[in-house]
Parts: sequence; structure tokens; C-alpha cells
Amino acid sequence: MNAKDLSIRLQKAAEFVPKDARLADIGSDHAYLPVALMLQKEIAYGIAGEVVSGPYESAKKQVAKNGLENKIDVRLADGLEAVELSDEISAITICGMGGVLIRDILQRGKEKNRLSGKERLILQPNVGERQLRQWLVNENYTITNEAIVEENNKVYEIIVAEKFPVIPSYSARALFFGPILLEERNSVFQEKWQHKLVKSERILASLHQSDQDVAEKIREVAQEIEWIKEVLADAGK
Repeated sequence: MNAKDLSIRLQKAAEFVPKDARLADIGSDHAYLPVALMLQKEIAYGIAGEVVSGPYESAKKQVAKNGLENKIDVRLADGLEAVELSDEISAITICGMGGVLIRDILQRGKEKNRLSGKERLILQPNVGERQLRQWLVNENYTITNEAIVEENNKVYEIIVAEKFPVIPSYSARALFFGPILLEERNSVFQEKWQHKLVKSERILASLHQSDQDVAEKIREVAQEIEWIKEVLADAGK
């Protein structure tokens, strides 16, 4: 993959970045996403943030190779410490991490006054989607869009969130599946949850054989299995 040829998951995330945004890409790796968007004249300014020196140097090389040093700042920093409020960032992308890690990055960014609340968040967790959605809801974000894609036999979800005056309410079931994905229930969504159902049923069987006090976990997994069966049955109609 190069800057002009994004992976499927990054291309899908890129589609949610507003035109002429001032973008901060956190955990930018080779800066593929901001470089691609800048080359396509889709963003006005970019920050590529990296906490590890190797990917940071790779990002600097990618930006320099494309002659974008004056348009994309590559910063070595932990999470949203790469961003200052004076940067007037209008969109933040965090892709390719666990949902809990993304949640923690956002929480630390909030505590250190790195979020204005006006940014569009475009998040691509590899796992832990429910925990990330729960944080967004707790922080009064609205989930405005979602997508689910398959790449190299792996399924990825993208969650887009913004703050608005009116805050919708979400059920636990909606946060589990994703409120928008739950409405659409496309083929990739169904495939993901069919696999998850098999895995969850195995976990439940194992829990029933445990000699530990796992009653609460059994109730949780049983509830998830019931939800998955209901959703798959409705999708098949």
C-alpha cells in the first residue's frame, strides 16, 4: 500500500473526513491517510501523530517524499498530545487500534484539554467497539455514521461521532451491534455476527463447566447470544 492506494479500511475511514477539514490522524504510522487526502485535495491541513520513533520517522519520510512538509505536520507525541487547540482541528482519525485503547486516548485528550468538542471523530477499532461506543455516549457524542468492511479475511468497523445540542439515547443492544450497523445489517455485518455466535456459544459452554463463580459472566454471554440470534433471524427475513 502507498499513499495513493489506501487499504479498504483506511479508504472507508477517509470517506468520512469532511471536505477541507483540518485533520489530526493519531497513530498515523506511515501517514498514509493524511498524505492521501492531501494529495486528493480533500483536506486543508494535516497532523500525523505518532508515539513511537520508528513509525514517526516513516511518517516524516512519506510526507517529505510527497512534498507535503508545509501542509502536514508530523509530531512525535502520545495520543492527542500531538494536537493543540490552536491547531483548530475539525476532524480526528484514530484507526487500527483496540477500542479500549482508542477510548483511553480520547479520555486523556479530554482531560488534557486537547479536544474542543467541535471535531468529527472517525474511529476504526479492531476490537472493543462496544466499549468505545459507550464512552462516546457517556461523553454526549452522537454516533452519526458507521461502516463495516472486510479486508484480508478480517472485519473492521468504523464509528463516526460528533457533538450536537440534542443527544439521542441508545440501548445496550444498539451499543453492542452499533446503532447504524444494526439498522443496515449488510452481508459483512451478518457474517461477523454468525462467527461471533459460534464463538460465544463455545464460551458459554466453557463457562458452564467452570468451577469458578462466573454466574454474572454466564448471564452476560447468554444475553449476547440471544441478541445475536434475534438479529440474525430478523436479517434473514
